[in-house]
Amino acid sequence: MLRRTKDERTFKENLLLASSTAFVSGVTNVAGVIAFLAFTTNMTGHFANLARNVIERNLPQVIIFLVWLFLFFAGAFTANFLVRWQSHKSAYRANAAPIILEIIILLFVAYYGSNHYAGTLVEKQIITGALILSMGLQNGLVSNISGGIIKTSHLTGVFTDLGADFAELFYPNAQKSPLLKNRMFIRLTILGFYFAGALAGGYFFDKYDFTMFYFIPVILFTILYYDLSPIALHKFARLFSSW
Repeated sequence: MLRRTKDERTFKENLLLASSTAFVSGVTNVAGVIAFLAFTTNMTGHFANLARNVIERNLPQVIIFLVWLFLFFAGAFTANFLVRWQSHKSAYRANAAPIILEIIILLFVAYYGSNHYAGTLVEKQIITGALILSMGLQNGLVSNISGGIIKTSHLTGVFTDLGADFAELFYPNAQKSPLLKNRMFIRLTILGFYFAGALAGGYFFDKYDFTMFYFIPVILFTILYYDLSPIALHKFARLFSSW
């Protein structure tokens, strides 16, 4: 899923990346809403809240929303910077770096929430910011390596693109290329797995609280391991044959 650049990627690789990261986004967003009453993937809503608080001259809230928006921007910036910085050495290493940072952030949220969280307003704001940063990293990475096809935390854009694809599909005499159908299938997959992740996030957070955040990095580790598994199996086979 991570070894190939956007021009070399197969439909299967994009589909696996879309489904896994969309599920993570759904889980994280709903858990954030339940725990802190704040979206962690919906920046459009934060812009609306920012405008409302500017009108009401609520300076502390204006600062919070500005910080959250900046953190999502910083996550996307960091993901793309790391990809460009490391891409000449190894495409896998370049694309894996933002996911590793995301895993670290989510493990921090899981540990702090399970052991130290006291429910104060400042804690809620900091943890929400950490989750927003992790989603910025993820969204920036998957959008970059898929050539903009996959946007796992921006469902407004997914619905817009899907609507355009359906219009092209049903327009009389238009070419129904396999590429169009693949794009549509990927976008429907994103919506489906995001919804499934949202259901899972709501259920498991209600049942296990912050411990649930230990589960999300497991999904991200599978993304990292996907490209390494053929190498690991090959080395294991060579070791086994040497016996």
